[in-house]
Amino acid sequence: MSDLPPPYTALTRHDMMPEVNHDEAARFNFLTHFNRFLSGSIGKGNKLAYEKRVLPQFLAENGRSPEHRYEVRDAMNVDPWHRNWSALKRNSMEMRQQFGRLVVLRQIDALVAKADTFNKQSGQLELDPSVEQPWYQKAVDIHCQPGGYDTEELPGDVVAGANYDIGIFATTGGALGGLNDGGGQAVVEWAKKERPDWQPKRILDIGATVGHNAVPIAQAYPDAEVIAIDTAGASLRYGAARAAALGVTNIKFIQASGEDLSRWDDGSFDWVQTTMFLHELSSKAMPRLLQEANRVLAPSGLIFHIEQPQYSNEMPLFEQFMRDWDAFNNNEPFWTAMHAQDLKQVMAGAGFARDDQFTVGVRAVVDPEIFPPSPDDGEEDFGRAAVWNAYGAWKADARAAAA
Repeated sequence: MSDLPPPYTALTRHDMMPEVNHDEAARFNFLTHFNRFLSGSIGKGNKLAYEKRVLPQFLAENGRSPEHRYEVRDAMNVDPWHRNWSALKRNSMEMRQQFGRLVVLRQIDALVAKADTFNKQSGQLELDPSVEQPWYQKAVDIHCQPGGYDTEELPGDVVAGANYDIGIFATTGGALGGLNDGGGQAVVEWAKKERPDWQPKRILDIGATVGHNAVPIAQAYPDAEVIAIDTAGASLRYGAARAAALGVTNIKFIQASGEDLSRWDDGSFDWVQTTMFLHELSSKAMPRLLQEANRVLAPSGLIFHIEQPQYSNEMPLFEQFMRDWDAFNNNEPFWTAMHAQDLKQVMAGAGFARDDQFTVGVRAVVDPEIFPPSPDDGEEDFGRAAVWNAYGAWKADARAAAA
């Protein structure tokens, strides 16, 4: 037995976070361990099942290897090990969402009042009821969260945002750190290393939800004005209050769509970014968002998108299949199509020259003293582990190019 504290106790609390009693913390801790176990020890069995049973049977029946990740999926979906693992993984998400919702609803009146106080005092929230939630966000309950991230059940509702904040730690097995902001911390680490003297004045984070990724950027660049936008008002209410509770004052949460940034002039931002958001869009929405991002990005500015690696001929079909799990089992309808695209070409179509683009690997920044490496940390679960690619570009300066 380990003498380390249960992972959930390492979740960093702030004054906006829902309270949990002993039994609620214990259940969250179980789910945290459960997800670590599924993505590590149990998850390894999928590859063994493929190599030892599924692939040999496919070869025997077809006289060839699988030619597409969907063929791997069809074959794996009848294997008992993968079926059981997949059912457990889906149930872990449903348990986490339903339980987090229960915890939040138990104290919803207090949370709404607290968020209202924080937001009135800070002035960091700007909602626009005319902004509609995109159809592709309403078509399914994204991540199995009941009602998605925008459902409002009472005036001033913060259920969606509070549930997300309190539960994502369990979903990721703590892989995003004590404040669930390891993705934002990774972005900051890369930017500081890439251009140590760079001091962007205005930064736009698209698809911010509750600010897990935007707040660390605001903290790292205290002289910058950070704008965090989303179409989901219930998430933004909580996110703005969360930022205020953490004492972050140079960030504003605005209800707006990344597909329509018309309220901002051309070249308004030095840095435009998304974190694990492009796969939440549709095939028509993503190019529109990238075109708008290009328009509001200033010359020599940075566009930066954190995502899972794109599928390529170099990526084994089994890995593509495993990464595709969320598309079919976690209510991520655009996941498989988005990751099959040539993202560099899509960005080029939005105006970012291929010569200006780059791809780098990033990993969530997590305090190793709180989250010591486990024997399974080298095994990625191909979808939820904090190992990503960043697709970016430094926008060309037209004046410099002309010179």
